[in-house]
Amino acid sequence: MKELLQQPEYVHALLVPALTHALPFAALGLIAALIARRRAAIVLALALVFVSAAAVWPAVHYGHLGYDRVEEMADQNGDAWLTIHRHRADDNQWVFYTTAAVALAALLLPLKWPRSALPLALLAVIAALGASGIASYIAYAGGKIRHREFRTGPPPPAELKEAQQDKD
Repeated sequence: MKELLQQPEYVHALLVPALTHALPFAALGLIAALIARRRAAIVLALALVFVSAAAVWPAVHYGHLGYDRVEEMADQNGDAWLTIHRHRADDNQWVFYTTAAVALAALLLPLKWPRSALPLALLAVIAALGASGIASYIAYAGGKIRHREFRTGPPPPAELKEAQQDKD
């Protein structure tokens, strides 16, 4: 286990499903809890949205730490996809932080202002669904780095050029 933690690209790969899988399911759970109108279920779903959205911090952190190692393993097209993947993650991580903040607000503010519970929970659903879409967008490029079988062509030239400019 200790060896695994010394390889940040693997830690990154273990954290990403929290963003691509757990977050959309937490959003669906929140929708179901809102329909059922059960406060305990809403609180649980909001906590899951918060934790899965907040997982972006360690995912991005370990992604940056493992960038050079993955760059060495990737072929030329994979390297281009890696650049795009990093660019997408860096540009869009704020969406996950915002989602986590909204979910936390939806958990805490109703303790003081009970009437804010429904609007904040609905806002958290919208934010979680949006963040789930962004996670798919980022993961799409990430999946093409080392998996040639998923590549249908080279990365988009305009996006690659923009990502490379930001990298320099």
